[in-house]
Amino acid sequence: MAEIDTKAFEQDLIDRGYSRRQMGKVAALLGAGAAALRVTGAMAQQAAKPVEGAVRIGANECWTGPFPVAAEAAFKLVREGNRYEPDDEHAKLFAAVATVEGIPAEHITAWPGSSDPLSRVAVAYASPTRGIVTGNPAYEAIWRTGDWLGAKVTKVPLTKDYAHDVKAMLAADPNAGVYYICSPNNPTGTMTPLADIQWLADNKPKDAILVVDEAYIHWFDGPNAAKLAATRDDVLILRTFSKLFGMAGMRLGLTFASPAIMQKMMRYDGGQVTAMLPMTAVACGTVSVAQADLIKERRAEMVANREMAIAHLKKKGIKVIPGSQANMFMVDWGKPAKEMQAAILAQKVQIGRNWPIWPNVSRVSVGSTEEMKAFCDAVDKVWKA
Repeated sequence: MAEIDTKAFEQDLIDRGYSRRQMGKVAALLGAGAAALRVTGAMAQQAAKPVEGAVRIGANECWTGPFPVAAEAAFKLVREGNRYEPDDEHAKLFAAVATVEGIPAEHITAWPGSSDPLSRVAVAYASPTRGIVTGNPAYEAIWRTGDWLGAKVTKVPLTKDYAHDVKAMLAADPNAGVYYICSPNNPTGTMTPLADIQWLADNKPKDAILVVDEAYIHWFDGPNAAKLAATRDDVLILRTFSKLFGMAGMRLGLTFASPAIMQKMMRYDGGQVTAMLPMTAVACGTVSVAQADLIKERRAEMVANREMAIAHLKKKGIKVIPGSQANMFMVDWGKPAKEMQAAILAQKVQIGRNWPIWPNVSRVSVGSTEEMKAFCDAVDKVWKA
């Protein structure tokens, strides 16, 4: 594990416009101070606390756990839990991912989830003088990190097709330090075309970074942005095992980026974080990524459940935001979403929240067939046009 150069770390922050007070916030946000996140709210989990006895379709979790063959690999590591790393598990994970994605293994880093690197990239590239640009609505974690650090956060509405409006994002802040795209987008589930992502990579400031959050990409049967990270020094891809792979509680995420980007992020004690991964999660992830047939089957099951629920809503005249390619969709009730969320919860079905830009629209996660039928039944009981 590399030793942290504290003086270089502090000088970098000073050079980029951080005050001493803001530097203290950076220290609280990363590394040993990560527990402060729960206090500051800079990376607070948006999902509501689960309600006992309710159908849980509000946090974009998978309705089931890891593939059985992957769970077996994890349990093998439980039996070898006396060893810090029984048999080069990190390297096995990187090799498996590199084979699937077609990128060099040295461009892959594993993390305990993807929240830490998302905040870390904001620290490394944004500052009080270089802002963060995102879509709206989009995943808000980087919004709160920017606010906490004192970096300007610019939120640009999605296009009419609910993709990130990359040209508007660049125009909104031509000198930003971080441009963030979530694709499939949380909460809409919609894709931003690879051509648009490439355009933003090519036209943003050369010293800014483009972050493409692909937490939900395994639900999408199509191309991804991974290879951008293999060919450029200004693109970072985020992945997680929390969604299709059913490993939310096991905490495993990935970044794809050039060694130069990772060196810049790691100087803020990143090595301490990445060295602390549970080997059970690493082994489970290694086996999971190679299960092409099981991935396809689980994706098809989710799509069938999603489309069944959407068709049910449309028959009742309820508007659904179109184009989701992920395990979520957004329902426009035409009335305050919080009221509908509460009414459906009274029927023991817990759906997701709304975003401030769309106060009448709820995010609904896709669960099992039985869970989505329970959702449809709950809507039938409470819906009044």
